[in-house]
Amino acid sequence: MLEVYFANMMADVLGEKGVSINQIEALRERINEAHQQIKDRKWNELAFLDLVSQDIEQIKVMAKEIRETSENFLFLGMGGAAMGPRAILNALSQMHNVRNKPRIFIFDNADPIILKNIMNNIDLSKTTINIVSKSGNTSETVAAFMILWEKMSRELGKVEAAKRIILTCSINCTTHQLVKTYGFKTLEIPEKVVGRFSVLSASGLLLSEVAGIDSLELLQGARDILERCTRPELWENPVYLFSALLFIMCTEENRKINVLMPYADGLKSLSEWFCQLWAESLGKLGSGLTPYPSIGTKDQHSQLQLWMEGPEDKVVIFIKIKDYGDCFIIPKTFEEIDYFDYLIGQSMADICIAGQESTEYILTKDSKPNMSILIPTIDAYHIGQLFLFLEIATVVTGFLFGINPFNQPWVETGKTMIREMLEKHGNKEDKDLINELKNRNSCWKI
Repeated sequence: MLEVYFANMMADVLGEKGVSINQIEALRERINEAHQQIKDRKWNELAFLDLVSQDIEQIKVMAKEIRETSENFLFLGMGGAAMGPRAILNALSQMHNVRNKPRIFIFDNADPIILKNIMNNIDLSKTTINIVSKSGNTSETVAAFMILWEKMSRELGKVEAAKRIILTCSINCTTHQLVKTYGFKTLEIPEKVVGRFSVLSASGLLLSEVAGIDSLELLQGARDILERCTRPELWENPVYLFSALLFIMCTEENRKINVLMPYADGLKSLSEWFCQLWAESLGKLGSGLTPYPSIGTKDQHSQLQLWMEGPEDKVVIFIKIKDYGDCFIIPKTFEEIDYFDYLIGQSMADICIAGQESTEYILTKDSKPNMSILIPTIDAYHIGQLFLFLEIATVVTGFLFGINPFNQPWVETGKTMIREMLEKHGNKEDKDLINELKNRNSCWKI
């Protein structure tokens, strides 16, 4: 079971730079209010909590068919639609395409070079394409699909091509209108589930099953952590303490940057997923916390200097792994160099754990706040726990700031502006402003 260790945030350990019990207790009423909102489902968007009990039989059947009929699985999505599935794949099926079929490709940008390279390296007649967009109108995703559909339908015919298309979206979205016309297969993202909270919906679970990762284990882990993270008592609820500590560090100690540092390369994409979740949910009305993805031990060698002697504006959150599984043991070699003796007989896991513990020690010794999320091992069960823990923490932290953690007005504005720039008859006022900015920039260049 996931555990949170927060001693290195407390005044008892850090002195005046730490948080006191009284400071945490002062938030009790606001935490209780947050708890009640979650318990009573005061926000429709809290529907993401119900995903832990969903029926995934249709997803499993669809994934089985894909594994049997396709050499490639091409996932099209942007932002929250793709970052969660990528996090699942990289955590639980590393180097998937080297060892397994179908090969999985994720196109989550508007980069034409990447799309061209993917299309040049897959046979569309042996490929299933999964288009994932909660809104169904994400320009980058729809544009890539239009290109692929034109090529695929020309090569296979529309009837056969349609058998290889799966739309994962809200049933009321624009793209869903294509289902009746072309006969595409569909999976639903519940209307009330916000895109960046949708990793445990069909958005992430179909890719999981295609990759041979058991979605039931992901959901079981999430279901078990949900019970712990909805307990009413502040000191018995790890997510409430996690959120309270980061809120206090931000508002009272001006530590507004949260470094998420897993000590496993496979969790790098999960760290990036967290960054979108944290930034898009909390960055509103002058409030917010800036997420900062990092990876141990690599970034220990590149970022620790900044954390120690740079601005006092960060909290480091380690993700620690207790058991890395079978590991290489360092052999008795290079005996002519005495300096390397200390490595002989150690495992690579020992090196990784020593790196994390040394960084934690250095930060704590110099009163730099840090805390740790410990998972026993990297498997589907505990990855499911991490996802839901961080999602609930995001909601609670948003409630503490007094903002709506579920909307994203400026992201929507960005989507609208892309559309207007591309439309022949877009908003004239916006187009004039954009042209003015372009002209201004062209005059100030070197």
